[in-house]
Amino acid sequence: MKRIVVASKNPVKINAAQQAFEAMFPEEEFESTGVSVVSGVSDQPLSDEETYTGALNRATAAKAAEPSADYWVSFEGGAEDKNGEIEAFAWVLIEDRTGLIGKGRSATFFLPPAVAELMREGKELGEADDIVFGLTNSKQNDGTIGSLTGGLVTRTSYYVDAAVLALIPFKNLSLYRPEA
Repeated sequence: MKRIVVASKNPVKINAAQQAFEAMFPEEEFESTGVSVVSGVSDQPLSDEETYTGALNRATAAKAAEPSADYWVSFEGGAEDKNGEIEAFAWVLIEDRTGLIGKGRSATFFLPPAVAELMREGKELGEADDIVFGLTNSKQNDGTIGSLTGGLVTRTSYYVDAAVLALIPFKNLSLYRPEA
């Protein structure tokens, strides 16, 4: 059994990592756990670069905290102002014991004006989502994407797809590490 350490204790992220690995490598067995680490960036990253940096920092910190794992996975949700609207997305980074790093970015969607305004006032996306939709702790449930799609896309499924993209180098090792 291969051990996956997710750079968060959020069950959404732990479940998303587990599902992505199981989907990409159905012949293998995985066990996913979470570790609480800091991103080294703002609580709510507000650019693509800051979000990517947060994901990279979390993956590095998870590896330092749990060095005996086989894989370290980080999810970092971010937002960026585009022409007066705020788009939301996430970066996923996965590193293995050999130092190979896979990277995936989620699909992008634009936030409703009420959520965007709360974020411009300094609130994190999860907090803004809770206020607008009258929820509690939505980021450990279906998240903003779940609220906006009526549950058709959940925060977990949204992250699974991005994690699958980050696993491409591991699934196609001969293309990404021809010397291996």
